[in-house]
Amino acid sequence: MANSCDAIIIGAGPAGLATAAALRARGLDATILEKSDAVGAVWRRHYDRLHLHTDRARSGLPGLPIPKAFGQYPSRAHVVEYLEAYAAKFALKPAFNAVVRTVRRRGQTWRAEAGENSRSAPIVVVATGLADYPHSPTWPGMEKFGGPILHSSAYRNPSPFAGQRVLVIGYGNSGAEIALDLAEAGVNVALAVRGPVNVIPRELFGLPILAWGLTGRLFPSPVADSINAPLLRFAIGSIEKLGLKRSPKGPLQSIEEDGRVPLIDVGTIDAIRDEKIKLRGDISSFAMGSVAFKQSPAERFDAIILATGFRPDLRSLLPDAKVVLNATGAPLVSGRATAEPGLFFCGAIPSALGQFRQIGVEAKRIADAAVAVTGRK
Repeated sequence: MANSCDAIIIGAGPAGLATAAALRARGLDATILEKSDAVGAVWRRHYDRLHLHTDRARSGLPGLPIPKAFGQYPSRAHVVEYLEAYAAKFALKPAFNAVVRTVRRRGQTWRAEAGENSRSAPIVVVATGLADYPHSPTWPGMEKFGGPILHSSAYRNPSPFAGQRVLVIGYGNSGAEIALDLAEAGVNVALAVRGPVNVIPRELFGLPILAWGLTGRLFPSPVADSINAPLLRFAIGSIEKLGLKRSPKGPLQSIEEDGRVPLIDVGTIDAIRDEKIKLRGDISSFAMGSVAFKQSPAERFDAIILATGFRPDLRSLLPDAKVVLNATGAPLVSGRATAEPGLFFCGAIPSALGQFRQIGVEAKRIADAAVAVTGRK
């Protein structure tokens, strides 16, 4: 392999593959560096029952639709199969087991240090995604709990939890679906929800929620949320009666201002109504085999699942380019030029359009900008 190329892409997930294909379509030579041994590594690790929350028609990457045979909402296994097919179609051959330690500017180029896979190029695209940086908060007494405590990224299926009492902490999409997965398997499960939430249906009157234009940009997000609110209340019903607090910001405003994706409900709300999933509030402390809540007494649990999200921190990867990151190391912008010439991020910020669709938009935009940087036509 040559030591230089037109662009270096870090990550062979959806964002890395889409960006590489877009660059290749514009005549640029892109090298993909992937730390695992296969494309779509994060998707391969997701829990078994996971499906895309956005519909197939709006989730394909540029140049290759997701096959109709995969259904309206493709499964985790089908997404992996699709990513493999995508790499094959565009002859994308990542360098696997290539762990990038640092990316630094060297004159007019960037240098990705990855041992024998190190590369130099005028363009570098960080496409490591959102779900590769598990966030695991702590509470007083947690070390005394005694039972298994695992992040949602390590959860696969309900089998290890048969006959146990399980507490899922966090009411994002992973937490809600994992709690549902456990409940449907007959596991005694509770869901700890700390603050206000936004809930939207996956479908409305048989159509995918995105087909209703709920993510349209005709109005500022607070106005659009106000217009959409009656429709969402009709579809979901009163979450307040279940013990949940509705967020003061609507779904679009929460995504835009706080990067908080709404819960796309796939059955969790009904399971809560049917008391198959118990709701609990914020946690105050842990003890041996139990968890105490701020608004209710301690309860016994055998296992804890932390559905507490992900927090990308790229400060060690980009030690000389911290101006493009916020205080916690997450990218300030995604899919467009950063404050560092030639440095881009793809798929790094949650989108109301659905992450796969947004990745496609960003990949094309990055490729257009890369042409200008390299002087290619």
